[in-house]
Formats: sequence, C-alpha cells, structure tokens
Amino acid sequence: MKSTHTKFRALGKSLLCTTVMVTGTALLMAACAGKQPLPREFSQDTLPMAIGVPAGHRVVLETTATGILNYECRATPAGPFSWTLVSPQANLLDRTGKDVVAYSGPPATWKHVDGSSITGTQIAVASNGDFNLPMQLARAEPSIGTGALQNVSFIQRIKTKGGVEKTRPCAASNVGEKVTLPYQADYIFWRPV
Repeated sequence: MKSTHTKFRALGKSLLCTTVMVTGTALLMAACAGKQPLPREFSQDTLPMAIGVPAGHRVVLETTATGILNYECRATPAGPFSWTLVSPQANLLDRTGKDVVAYSGPPATWKHVDGSSITGTQIAVASNGDFNLPMQLARAEPSIGTGALQNVSFIQRIKTKGGVEKTRPCAASNVGEKVTLPYQADYIFWRPV
C-alpha cells in the first residue's frame, strides 16, 4: 500500500507541475498577444514632406521631450518686434521612460547619458497649429564621443504641443521682456543605413 501511495503522490506532483507550466505558458501567451507594440511614431507617411528624412536612413533613437522655451521680446530684421527664442531646455525620455538625452541651446545640442553628443542646424519646418511649436527637421553635425548619438545625421521634432507665445504682445514698450513657455515634442534621431 505504501508503494501505491508513493506512486499516486509522484503522479500527483507531476500532474500539478505540468498543469502549472501549461497554465503559466497560456497566461503568458495571452498577455503577450493582448499587448500592443509601441506605435511607430517616426513613420514618414503621416508627416509633411518638408520635414521628411531622405531615403537611406534609419531610426536609431525615439524620444519624448518635456521642456521649456525661453523667449525675449526683440526687434528683428523680419518685422518690427517678435518673441525670439533665446534658449531651449528639455529632458528626452526613450520609449521605456528612461531619461536619456538633455537638450539645450544655442546652438541646438543633444547630450546622451552615454557621453555622446551632437549639435544640429534647422533645415526645414512645418506648421503644427497656432500655439504649437512647428515640427522640424535638423541636420546633425558630426558627433562628439562614441555612443547612441554617434553618426546621427538627422533629428526630427514631431508631435509638438505648446511652446509658442500668442497671448502677450511684443512691442517697443516691452522690448527686453522675457517669457518662459512649456512644450512637449517627440525627437527622432536618424543615421545612414
């Protein structure tokens, strides 16, 4: 009787173990099937052609930025007075939510936590509404240091929110006045294939 009891006990443990493994695998597969992949925010199909990245490049880093833009009321060659961008400051998070790049200027500079950094020059913009910073395409200068930003050739700024002053006038009476505005945007980094 003792040997029969031992056999049933061993069979029960084996059955329990198999049931746990099968159930766990099924739950894991269901969880993975229900989880949608991150959207391809960098898709060129939905962006204005003016800020499109030329063929022969691939995305190396997608980030989401939250920052501020510092403006000053100044006389400008394009018109009598205008709010002029003095300096941007933003933290860029990768798609996992990790803070990976600091953005500042002038000149527009992106510094990765791994020590690599680039500067960029605006080559095109596309409107994104009255109160939103325009979307932008910038050409990157050769990188400093090795790492994630090494060999980056273009930086796109898309999905902009905020960052444009439309409520306060800029005139001779308030030249030199400063204003700081919050903004959000996605910065997509590209390098040659």
